[in-house]
Amino acid sequence: MQGENFTVWSFFFLEGFSKYPRLEIALFVFSLVMYLVTILGNSTLILITVLDSHLQTPMYLFLGNLSFMDICYTSASIPTLLVNLLSSKKTIIFSGCAVQMYLSLSMGSTECVLLAVMAYDRYVAICNPLRYPIIMNRQACVQMATVSWVTGCLTALLETSFALQIPLCGNVIDHFTCEILAVLKLACMSSLLMDMVMLVVSVLLLPIPMLLICISYGFILSTILRISSTEGRNKAFSTCGAHLTVVILYYGAALSMYLKPSSSNSQEIDKIISLLYGVLTPMLNPIIYSLRNKEVKDAVKKILGKGPLALGI
Repeated sequence: MQGENFTVWSFFFLEGFSKYPRLEIALFVFSLVMYLVTILGNSTLILITVLDSHLQTPMYLFLGNLSFMDICYTSASIPTLLVNLLSSKKTIIFSGCAVQMYLSLSMGSTECVLLAVMAYDRYVAICNPLRYPIIMNRQACVQMATVSWVTGCLTALLETSFALQIPLCGNVIDHFTCEILAVLKLACMSSLLMDMVMLVVSVLLLPIPMLLICISYGFILSTILRISSTEGRNKAFSTCGAHLTVVILYYGAALSMYLKPSSSNSQEIDKIISLLYGVLTPMLNPIIYSLRNKEVKDAVKKILGKGPLALGI
């Protein structure tokens, strides 16, 4: 449908990694394996937190939400990537592109807020252990998780709505998914309003949660250093080590993708970072929590019948 100087596109071409046809089979195998491990690992983590009564705690409530987000985030883009890596017709309809953009943004944004909530949970557990059951009661935890979801979903809806209203002068997206920055590069004109929305959302979901996480871990570190026994320090470090590792992986990938300087090869680098960010980080989350957490290991053994006879007993 022709407008004044632009076209309203009914579908888009996803260029993806088509410039490197010899790598597409290898990328397909890599992405498929990582995707299956991500689904299996995160689904298992959700299952054991539901089935084992010993894991009905705030930390595992948040961890279950994190695992569900990772499943949704990877499922928003990786299946399309897998199909396109084996197809010569790498297209996606407009509505599919809109859904993909929204899901990716909403899951990523929600995770930013949830990681800050999880850092606060670790702060209360270590710095105020006696008041932990009172502060982090079931109702408070559900409210915190709900705020994370609502914030992420609403900001993603705002960004997606504005992005899809901007006239585009082409329908070839130089990416393997409908990533918002890649789509906006097709805009016929700059939009001050869209730039302001992106700036406000970026500040809200990157620096502010990171600041809250840093403050939480500052208090945590100060408290741990005052613990006299080595065993006590090690136990305190182990309770937040997995979360801190996930935070570094998540924000490291996010910051390198959105805050890096542009260059002639920036789009190709964006694709590689997005692929690693989309499959590697969600895959590693359940592995990190399983390897560093004795409670998770014990729960898995129970489910496999290698531990106590019944869950929660």
